[in-house]
Amino acid sequence: MRNLLAIIKRTGLTLIVILMLNPLSAHAAGHAATATPAPATATVAPPVPMPAAAPISRGDTAWMLTSTVLVLMMTIPGLALFYGGMVRDKNVLSTLAHSFATTCLVTILWYIAGYSLSFTGGNGFIGGLGRLFLHGMGRDTVTARSMAIPESVYMSFQLTFAIITPALISGSFAERIKFSAVLWFSALWLLFVYAPIVHWIWSTHGWLAKMGVLDFAGGTVVEVNSGVAGLVTALVIGRRVGYRREAMAPHNLVLTILGASLLWVGWFGFNAGSAVSSGGLAGMAMATTQIATAAAAMTWMFAEWSARGKPSVLGMASGAVAGAVAITPASGFVDPTGALVIGIAGGIACFWAVTYVKNLLGYDDSLDVFGVHGIGGMVGLLLTGVFAIKAIGGTAGALQGNPGQIGKQAIAIGAVAAYDAIMTFVILKVLDLAMGLRPTEEQEREGLDITQHGERAYSE
Repeated sequence: MRNLLAIIKRTGLTLIVILMLNPLSAHAAGHAATATPAPATATVAPPVPMPAAAPISRGDTAWMLTSTVLVLMMTIPGLALFYGGMVRDKNVLSTLAHSFATTCLVTILWYIAGYSLSFTGGNGFIGGLGRLFLHGMGRDTVTARSMAIPESVYMSFQLTFAIITPALISGSFAERIKFSAVLWFSALWLLFVYAPIVHWIWSTHGWLAKMGVLDFAGGTVVEVNSGVAGLVTALVIGRRVGYRREAMAPHNLVLTILGASLLWVGWFGFNAGSAVSSGGLAGMAMATTQIATAAAAMTWMFAEWSARGKPSVLGMASGAVAGAVAITPASGFVDPTGALVIGIAGGIACFWAVTYVKNLLGYDDSLDVFGVHGIGGMVGLLLTGVFAIKAIGGTAGALQGNPGQIGKQAIAIGAVAAYDAIMTFVILKVLDLAMGLRPTEEQEREGLDITQHGERAYSE
């Protein structure tokens, strides 16, 4: 027996043996850090339950996991196909690569610093460094935004927004930019433009959030932000070779319709997921999203039918995206009737911007990022102040038609657009000086698929 005890001590199994001999070992193992062994002759009292680390809801967590997947689907494959079908066949792989590579790049940058700069303390203009490399984020940590879901889920959900925003911008410079420039631009823009603006709007410390600006799911952060950046990039980079002199029709509208359909479905995660719960607010956001998207698609269709004699399939798809954009900031604050009006207004405004304003001003926004996302986001933000109902949006909701709220929404549009335009211009100019933004004219005429990636989408 003595030899057996000596072996146990030498191998470090003493604690295991004690726990096995203890009739309360199952409970003692769970609370070893706080339990005090009772004398052998004492009567052991029933254990006191330990308080839960956080009231994490399985239902809310399941919905947010689903929403995260839906929003990621919006970029790959949704946006990639939507944009890929609208370019010429010699540039389709290049266009798809913009969305795919942005997804990879932004994921790493979000892990390193993007999430921390967006959502941790800091000040009213930029977040802190408390979550660099996601330091301190454990399995069961939660955020101030929601105590009901793990922080890892909230971080991943916000990551999908960070992915799609610079990917949207790529539509403005499609068919005429170096792939290396796309990567550098996306990285710098994410850290110096996207992260600060997210902090302004969605962080509890942000100055626009403290002002009371209403943006449920990204009218400023995603839509106006990407739209204004798209306009600036289109102007700085310049027109495509042969623009307005050569045919530049979409090469495969089937891809575009499939992409638009995936965007529509994914938008339920985008808007309803922004409730950060699976309750009634998410349900209302889903309903308003569907109504506004359908209304805008029909509005664009009839407007084009009236103006040009035929309703194009591309127009219907563009109208659907315009409606989803317009309802994004309002989706959790308005009722179905407000959503219908916002959808109709978004369809009219974006159709006008894409078909008339762009032609009048002559800028080459290849895939109409500003006309759809910029204009649609602005319309939606202003009309949020008109139609927001306190009973739907909770304590954050405004009284319907509150003039003061409309003013706050206008300030948010102006501040985001100004900061975005200036910083985007600076980033582009620095990159142009450092490495150049455009391929040569010969490379552009041959196509970016072969000159930038050494591949072709279709065999000849």
